[in-house]
Amino acid sequence: MLMPKRTKFRKLHRGRRQGSAQRGSTLAFGPYGLQALEPCWMTSRQIEAARRAMTRHVRRGGQIWIRIFPDHAYTKKPAETRMGSGKGAPEGWRRW
Repeated sequence: MLMPKRTKFRKLHRGRRQGSAQRGSTLAFGPYGLQALEPCWMTSRQIEAARRAMTRHVRRGGQIWIRIFPDHAYTKKPAETRMGSGKGAPEGWRRW
């Protein structure tokens, strides 16, 4: 699974997903590419699943470049927990 070696802060604000990508939206390596059609948060598990599916499909016939990296931690509170009492513990990594 992809994750940063270390970060400055353990927990981050959620932020907003807005606008279209200015960089990384053109093909740089090879004639084919995979593009998201709408903004979304992609977790490291989703990126890994896509990488495995592409690797399985091309077999030994091609190379794959992954140009996104999950560098934001997301948190989750335990199930059946009352409101309040702070932010949950870091659950995983995602990219937006």
